[in-house]
Amino acid sequence: MKILVTGGAGFIGSNIVDEYIRQGHRVWVVDDLSTGHRRYVPKAAVLFHLNIRNKSRLLSLFKKARFDVVNHHAAQMDVRHSVADPQFDANVNIIGTLNLLEAAKNCKVKKFIFSSSGGTIYGECRRPAREGDPEIPLAPYGIAKLSSEKYIHAYAVLYGLKYTILRYANVYGPRQDPFGEAGVVAIFSNKILSGERPFIFGTGKQTRDFVYVGDVVRANTLALFKGHNKILNIGTGLETSVVKLWRTTASLSHSDLQPIYKRARSGELSRSFLNCQKAKRDLGWAPQTDLRDGLERTLIYFKEKLKTGHPR
Repeated sequence: MKILVTGGAGFIGSNIVDEYIRQGHRVWVVDDLSTGHRRYVPKAAVLFHLNIRNKSRLLSLFKKARFDVVNHHAAQMDVRHSVADPQFDANVNIIGTLNLLEAAKNCKVKKFIFSSSGGTIYGECRRPAREGDPEIPLAPYGIAKLSSEKYIHAYAVLYGLKYTILRYANVYGPRQDPFGEAGVVAIFSNKILSGERPFIFGTGKQTRDFVYVGDVVRANTLALFKGHNKILNIGTGLETSVVKLWRTTASLSHSDLQPIYKRARSGELSRSFLNCQKAKRDLGWAPQTDLRDGLERTLIYFKEKLKTGHPR
Protein backbone atom coordinates (compact mmCIF):
# COMPACT_ATOMS: atom_id res chain seq x y z
CA MET A 1 0.00 0.00 0.00
CA LYS A 2 0.95 3.65 -0.41
CA ILE A 3 0.97 5.19 3.08
CA LEU A 4 1.53 8.75 4.26
CA VAL A 5 2.79 9.09 7.85
CA THR A 6 2.58 12.63 9.19
CA GLY A 7 5.03 13.28 12.01
CA GLY A 8 7.03 10.37 10.61
CA ALA A 9 10.35 11.87 11.70
CA GLY A 10 9.25 11.93 15.33
CA PHE A 11 9.31 9.45 18.18
CA ILE A 12 6.25 7.28 17.52
CA GLY A 13 5.84 8.09 13.83
CA SER A 14 9.36 7.07 12.83
CA ASN A 15 9.04 3.72 14.57
CA ILE A 16 5.80 3.15 12.62
CA VAL A 17 7.50 4.13 9.35
CA ASP A 18 10.23 1.54 9.97
CA GLU A 19 7.66 -1.21 10.47
CA TYR A 20 5.52 -0.24 7.47
CA ILE A 21 8.59 -0.38 5.26
CA ARG A 22 9.66 -3.69 6.76
CA GLN A 23 6.24 -5.05 5.83
CA GLY A 24 6.73 -3.98 2.20
CA HIS A 25 4.58 -0.84 2.04
CA ARG A 26 5.60 2.32 0.17
CA VAL A 27 5.87 5.15 2.68
CA TRP A 28 5.91 8.93 2.45
CA VAL A 29 6.66 11.14 5.47
CA VAL A 30 5.39 14.67 6.08
CA ASP A 31 7.20 16.41 8.94
CA ASP A 32 8.21 20.02 9.58
CA LEU A 33 11.18 18.74 11.65
CA SER A 34 10.34 21.11 14.51
CA THR A 35 10.63 18.19 16.93
CA GLY A 36 11.37 15.29 14.58
CA HIS A 37 14.77 14.37 13.17
CA ARG A 38 15.72 13.69 9.57
CA ARG A 39 18.03 10.86 10.64
CA TYR A 40 15.05 8.90 11.97
CA VAL A 41 13.54 8.65 8.47
CA PRO A 42 14.88 5.61 6.59
CA LYS A 43 16.18 6.02 3.03
CA ALA A 44 13.37 3.80 1.74
CA ALA A 45 10.81 6.46 2.77
CA VAL A 46 10.19 9.74 0.91
CA LEU A 47 10.47 12.73 3.25
CA PHE A 48 8.64 16.01 2.61
CA HIS A 49 9.72 18.88 4.87
CA LEU A 50 6.23 20.29 5.21
CA ASN A 51 3.91 21.70 7.86
CA ILE A 52 0.40 20.23 7.95
CA ARG A 53 -1.01 23.76 8.19
CA ASN A 54 0.07 24.29 4.56
CA LYS A 55 -3.18 23.23 2.92
CA SER A 56 -2.22 23.86 -0.72
CA ARG A 57 1.08 21.98 -0.58
CA LEU A 58 -0.57 19.07 1.20
CA LEU A 59 -3.28 18.81 -1.45
CA SER A 60 -0.65 18.94 -4.21
CA LEU A 61 1.23 16.05 -2.58
CA PHE A 62 -1.97 14.00 -2.19
CA LYS A 63 -2.89 14.54 -5.85
CA LYS A 64 0.54 13.43 -6.99
CA ALA A 65 1.04 10.41 -4.72
CA ARG A 66 -2.56 9.10 -4.41
CA PHE A 67 -2.17 7.53 -0.99
CA ASP A 68 -4.19 4.52 0.14
CA VAL A 69 -3.78 5.29 3.85
CA VAL A 70 -2.99 8.35 5.95
CA ASN A 71 -1.46 7.72 9.38
CA HIS A 72 -1.66 11.04 11.23
CA HIS A 73 0.85 11.55 14.04
CA ALA A 74 1.98 15.15 13.43
CA ALA A 75 0.91 17.29 16.38
CA GLN A 76 1.63 20.02 18.87
CA MET A 77 2.04 17.55 21.72
CA ASP A 78 2.99 19.62 24.76
CA VAL A 79 0.02 19.90 27.12
CA ARG A 80 1.47 22.88 28.99
CA HIS A 81 2.21 24.73 25.75
CA SER A 82 -1.40 24.17 24.72
CA VAL A 83 -2.47 25.95 27.92
CA ALA A 84 -0.07 28.82 27.28
CA ASP A 85 -1.04 29.19 23.60
CA PRO A 86 -4.34 27.42 22.84
CA GLN A 87 -4.71 29.16 19.48
CA PHE A 88 -1.43 27.74 18.18
CA ASP A 89 -2.39 24.32 19.52
CA ALA A 90 -5.74 24.47 17.71
CA ASN A 91 -4.11 25.64 14.47
CA VAL A 92 -1.80 22.63 14.42
CA ASN A 93 -3.98 19.95 15.98
CA ILE A 94 -7.41 20.87 14.60
CA ILE A 95 -6.80 22.90 11.42
CA GLY A 96 -3.88 20.66 10.45
CA THR A 97 -6.09 17.59 10.83
CA LEU A 98 -8.84 19.24 8.77
CA ASN A 99 -6.34 19.99 6.00
CA LEU A 100 -5.44 16.31 5.88
CA LEU A 101 -9.08 15.21 5.95
CA GLU A 102 -9.94 17.54 3.07
CA ALA A 103 -7.03 16.22 1.01
CA ALA A 104 -7.98 12.63 1.90
CA LYS A 105 -11.58 13.26 0.82
CA ASN A 106 -10.59 14.92 -2.46
CA CYS A 107 -8.06 12.21 -3.36
CA LYS A 108 -10.11 9.15 -2.37
CA VAL A 109 -7.93 7.94 0.51
CA LYS A 110 -9.26 4.62 1.78
CA LYS A 111 -8.27 4.78 5.49
CA PHE A 112 -7.34 7.45 8.04
CA ILE A 113 -5.48 6.33 11.20
CA PHE A 114 -5.34 8.96 13.93
CA SER A 115 -3.19 9.13 17.06
CA SER A 116 -5.36 10.49 19.85
CA SER A 117 -4.83 10.82 23.59
CA GLY A 118 -6.35 8.54 26.19
CA GLY A 119 -4.11 10.22 28.73
CA THR A 120 -5.90 13.58 28.41
CA ILE A 121 -9.38 12.96 27.01
CA TYR A 122 -10.77 11.02 29.99
CA GLY A 123 -9.54 13.25 32.80
CA GLU A 124 -9.18 11.64 36.25
CA CYS A 125 -9.61 7.85 36.26
CA ARG A 126 -10.97 5.94 39.24
CA ARG A 127 -10.73 2.73 37.21
CA PRO A 128 -9.23 1.91 33.80
CA ALA A 129 -10.98 4.28 31.38
CA ARG A 130 -13.20 2.72 28.70
CA GLU A 131 -13.96 4.22 25.30
CA GLY A 132 -17.57 4.89 26.29
CA ASP A 133 -16.65 6.81 29.44
CA PRO A 134 -17.30 10.57 29.71
CA GLU A 135 -14.78 12.66 27.81
CA ILE A 136 -13.48 15.37 30.14
CA PRO A 137 -10.31 16.90 28.69
CA LEU A 138 -8.83 19.48 31.05
CA ALA A 139 -6.39 21.17 28.63
CA PRO A 140 -6.63 22.61 25.11
CA TYR A 141 -4.46 19.75 23.84
CA GLY A 142 -7.04 17.16 24.89
CA ILE A 143 -9.88 19.34 23.57
CA ALA A 144 -8.14 19.56 20.18
CA LYS A 145 -7.60 15.80 20.03
CA LEU A 146 -11.24 15.16 20.89
CA SER A 147 -12.40 17.76 18.35
CA SER A 148 -10.29 16.06 15.68
CA GLU A 149 -11.92 12.75 16.53
CA LYS A 150 -15.35 14.29 15.94
CA TYR A 151 -14.28 15.74 12.59
CA ILE A 152 -12.89 12.38 11.51
CA HIS A 153 -16.17 10.68 12.38
CA ALA A 154 -18.06 13.36 10.42
CA TYR A 155 -15.93 12.72 7.33
CA ALA A 156 -16.67 9.02 7.65
CA VAL A 157 -20.41 9.70 7.75
CA LEU A 158 -20.40 12.35 5.03
CA TYR A 159 -17.83 10.93 2.61
CA GLY A 160 -17.30 7.26 3.48
CA LEU A 161 -13.74 7.68 4.74
CA LYS A 162 -12.78 4.71 6.91
CA TYR A 163 -10.83 5.48 10.07
CA THR A 164 -9.31 4.02 13.20
CA ILE A 165 -8.71 6.31 16.17
CA LEU A 166 -6.09 5.09 18.64
CA ARG A 167 -6.23 6.72 22.07
CA TYR A 168 -2.74 6.27 23.48
CA ALA A 169 -1.74 5.98 27.10
CA ASN A 170 1.77 7.26 28.01
CA VAL A 171 3.97 5.92 25.22
CA TYR A 172 7.70 5.44 25.91
CA GLY A 173 10.70 3.85 24.27
CA PRO A 174 13.56 4.47 21.82
CA ARG A 175 13.65 7.88 20.08
CA GLN A 176 11.56 9.66 22.70
CA ASP A 177 12.84 13.17 23.40
CA PRO A 178 14.58 13.34 26.81
CA PHE A 179 14.67 17.13 26.77
CA GLY A 180 11.01 17.96 26.23
CA GLU A 181 8.28 18.54 28.80
CA ALA A 182 6.58 15.23 28.00
CA GLY A 183 8.09 11.76 28.23
CA VAL A 184 9.07 11.06 31.83
CA VAL A 185 10.66 7.70 30.91
CA ALA A 186 13.03 9.36 28.44
CA ILE A 187 13.80 12.14 30.93
CA PHE A 188 14.55 9.65 33.72
CA SER A 189 16.66 7.47 31.40
CA ASN A 190 18.77 10.36 30.17
CA LYS A 191 19.22 11.81 33.67
CA ILE A 192 20.29 8.56 35.27
CA LEU A 193 22.77 7.75 32.49
CA SER A 194 24.21 11.25 32.81
CA GLY A 195 24.53 10.90 36.58
CA GLU A 196 22.02 13.67 37.27
CA ARG A 197 19.23 13.68 39.83
CA PRO A 198 15.79 14.03 38.21
CA PHE A 199 12.89 16.18 39.37
CA ILE A 200 9.68 14.60 40.63
CA PHE A 201 6.76 17.01 40.91
CA GLY A 202 4.45 16.60 43.88
CA THR A 203 4.52 13.38 45.90
CA GLY A 204 5.31 11.15 42.93
CA LYS A 205 2.30 9.01 43.79
CA GLN A 206 0.45 10.16 40.66
CA THR A 207 -0.02 7.21 38.30
CA ARG A 208 0.13 6.70 34.57
CA ASP A 209 -0.32 3.83 32.11
CA PHE A 210 3.04 3.32 30.39
CA VAL A 211 2.89 1.48 27.05
CA TYR A 212 5.98 0.53 25.04
CA VAL A 213 6.36 2.07 21.59
CA GLY A 214 6.82 -1.34 19.94
CA ASP A 215 3.35 -2.32 21.12
CA VAL A 216 1.96 0.95 19.77
CA VAL A 217 3.59 0.28 16.40
CA ARG A 218 1.88 -3.11 16.26
CA ALA A 219 -1.50 -1.45 16.85
CA ASN A 220 -0.82 0.85 13.90
CA THR A 221 0.02 -2.06 11.61
CA LEU A 222 -3.11 -3.97 12.62
CA ALA A 223 -5.19 -0.82 12.05
CA LEU A 224 -4.34 -0.90 8.33
CA PHE A 225 -6.81 -3.76 7.90
CA LYS A 226 -8.89 -3.91 11.10
CA GLY A 227 -10.73 -1.69 13.55
CA HIS A 228 -12.61 0.24 10.86
CA ASN A 229 -14.54 3.22 12.25
CA LYS A 230 -13.57 2.38 15.83
CA ILE A 231 -12.11 4.39 18.70
CA LEU A 232 -9.68 2.16 20.61
CA ASN A 233 -7.60 2.61 23.75
CA ILE A 234 -3.96 1.57 23.44
CA GLY A 235 -2.33 1.04 26.83
CA THR A 236 -1.72 -1.68 29.40
CA GLY A 237 -4.56 -1.20 31.88
CA LEU A 238 -1.96 -0.94 34.66
CA GLU A 239 -1.15 1.98 36.94
CA THR A 240 2.45 2.85 37.71
CA SER A 241 3.37 5.71 40.02
CA VAL A 242 6.11 8.13 39.06
CA VAL A 243 8.07 7.07 42.16
CA LYS A 244 7.87 3.39 41.19
CA LEU A 245 8.92 4.28 37.65
CA TRP A 246 12.01 6.05 38.99
CA ARG A 247 12.88 3.21 41.40
CA THR A 248 12.61 0.63 38.61
CA THR A 249 14.76 2.74 36.28
CA ALA A 250 17.35 3.23 39.02
CA SER A 251 17.35 -0.49 39.85
CA LEU A 252 17.94 -1.44 36.21
CA SER A 253 20.81 1.06 36.07
CA HIS A 254 22.29 -0.02 39.44
CA SER A 255 22.07 3.60 40.54
CA ASP A 256 21.59 5.03 44.01
CA LEU A 257 20.70 8.53 42.76
CA GLN A 258 17.79 10.13 44.63
CA PRO A 259 15.22 12.38 42.92
CA ILE A 260 14.64 16.01 43.82
CA TYR A 261 11.02 16.67 44.81
CA LYS A 262 9.45 19.91 43.61
CA ARG A 263 6.06 21.53 44.05
CA ALA A 264 3.21 19.78 42.24
CA ARG A 265 2.26 21.25 38.88
CA SER A 266 -1.23 22.71 38.67
CA GLY A 267 -3.76 20.74 36.68
CA GLU A 268 -1.79 17.47 36.68
CA LEU A 269 -3.91 14.32 36.83
CA SER A 270 -3.60 12.04 39.85
CA ARG A 271 -4.59 8.82 38.06
CA SER A 272 -4.71 7.90 34.39
CA PHE A 273 -4.92 4.37 32.96
CA LEU A 274 -6.84 2.68 30.15
CA ASN A 275 -9.01 -0.39 29.64
CA CYS A 276 -7.89 -1.96 26.33
CA GLN A 277 -10.32 -4.85 25.93
CA LYS A 278 -11.96 -3.23 22.92
CA ALA A 279 -8.61 -3.15 21.08
CA LYS A 280 -8.19 -6.84 21.86
CA ARG A 281 -11.60 -7.59 20.39
CA ASP A 282 -11.54 -5.29 17.34
CA LEU A 283 -7.83 -5.29 16.45
CA GLY A 284 -6.60 -8.55 17.93
CA TRP A 285 -4.14 -6.37 19.87
CA ALA A 286 -2.80 -6.59 23.40
CA PRO A 287 0.39 -5.19 24.96
CA GLN A 288 3.27 -7.66 24.92
CA THR A 289 6.05 -5.72 26.64
CA ASP A 290 6.03 -5.43 30.42
CA LEU A 291 7.34 -2.26 32.00
CA ARG A 292 10.64 -3.65 33.23
CA ASP A 293 11.57 -5.09 29.83
CA GLY A 294 10.51 -1.90 28.08
CA LEU A 295 12.54 0.27 30.43
CA GLU A 296 15.58 -1.95 29.92
CA ARG A 297 15.32 -1.61 26.13
CA THR A 298 14.89 2.14 26.48
CA LEU A 299 17.94 2.48 28.71
CA ILE A 300 20.04 0.47 26.23
CA TYR A 301 18.93 2.83 23.45
CA PHE A 302 19.81 5.99 25.38
CA LYS A 303 23.14 4.54 26.47
CA GLU A 304 24.06 4.01 22.81
CA LYS A 305 22.89 7.53 21.91
CA LEU A 306 25.07 9.06 24.60
CA LYS A 307 28.07 7.08 23.31
CA THR A 308 27.56 8.37 19.78
CA GLY A 309 26.99 11.95 20.88
CA HIS A 310 23.31 12.04 19.83
CA PRO A 311 21.37 12.05 23.14
CA ARG A 312 18.23 13.02 21.22
